[in-house]
Amino acid sequence: MKQVQIRNITEKDNEQIAQIVRTNLKSYKLDIPGTAYYDNELDNLAQYYNGHSDRQYLVLVQGDEVLGGVGYCLFDKDLSWAEMQKLYLKNECKGKGYGELLVRTIEQKAMENGFKYMYLETHHNLKEAIRLYGKLNYMAISKPQNVVHSTMDLFLLKALLLNQEQ
Repeated sequence: MKQVQIRNITEKDNEQIAQIVRTNLKSYKLDIPGTAYYDNELDNLAQYYNGHSDRQYLVLVQGDEVLGGVGYCLFDKDLSWAEMQKLYLKNECKGKGYGELLVRTIEQKAMENGFKYMYLETHHNLKEAIRLYGKLNYMAISKPQNVVHSTMDLFLLKALLLNQEQ
């Protein structure tokens, strides 16, 4: 069996990762407006993320198969906040530690690019993700004013400098 790798997204990954995101959201009845399901850039994530210093998207792959992915994007420059975006895995890859691996890797990438905090939005239906974020020291905060995904109802934050102490 081929080893899994994490790398930057490429255009050839766009279709696979978009399908993973949509399949996940649909399974949680979140294939509705106000979620990533309807993001304009979802079918072109490589073009959206690549070539910008304030954002990045990584995919977890095994050979040519995309198993999942996660990204970050500038959320609040003044506060040095990056927003974790689109953390999704294929169903058969869940519960194997890949989610934690992706989160830790994207946190490191954001820190390397000068961000001090990682922010994320999630939904109370996404119980497994919420458990993962708690395990990784994300804390609930009040809803920020500039939230785009209006359906999301949980807002979490983590100081990235804590990673160096773990």
